[in-house]
Amino acid sequence: MQTYEEIVFQIILHGGNGRSHAMEAIAAAKRGNFAEARKQLQKAAEELQAAHHIQTKLIQNEARGQKESVTLLMVHAQDHLMNAITVKELANEFVELYGTLQHKEGEEI
Repeated sequence: MQTYEEIVFQIILHGGNGRSHAMEAIAAAKRGNFAEARKQLQKAAEELQAAHHIQTKLIQNEARGQKESVTLLMVHAQDHLMNAITVKELANEFVELYGTLQHKEGEEI
């Protein structure tokens, strides 16, 4: 059975992986590789979903009375996850923007 700290580290791990994939999606779109960008966005979504699932279990446990102390590590994990979610949302916008720009560059003005 995992300790509370190990569970919290899983949130950090998946959040960090999700953020990294989102940044890779932006880089791929900037290079014009939209298939890779979509693949990286999907990986980001999967990682963030895994982190969110862990977070939800902790919330459900707390609602059942199985409370854990709020540690600086947990605050960091929550901050890390929320920032990763924001980066992923922005990555979606960047990929779409790069796609629009590439399409417009192909047209004569």
